[in-house]
Amino acid sequence: MNFSPTIQAIIIYLLAISVVTFFVFGIDKLKAKHNSWRVPERVLLSLAALGGSIGAWLGMSVWHHKTQHDKFKYGVPAILVIQITIVVVVVLYMRGRTSF
Repeated sequence: MNFSPTIQAIIIYLLAISVVTFFVFGIDKLKAKHNSWRVPERVLLSLAALGGSIGAWLGMSVWHHKTQHDKFKYGVPAILVIQITIVVVVVLYMRGRTSF
């Protein structure tokens, strides 16, 4: 598919923030095992809210991290659903407005 530069930039951003978020969850899990300095929960949730929800969800699954905390257990999937909804609405709007 041939996407507009705007859509390409959004895709690159979402991939990058998801990769960063995934590894931040992994680093926090490693630090938790070693009783070391931790990444604050607000930072983990903020990364998810800023577009890294796929990375957060994968990080929770792969690293088995924060899976029992309700704000992560329910918050990250809720953020993911909201972000997917926004992407679908934007794509449908752009598709109706112009070809990409």
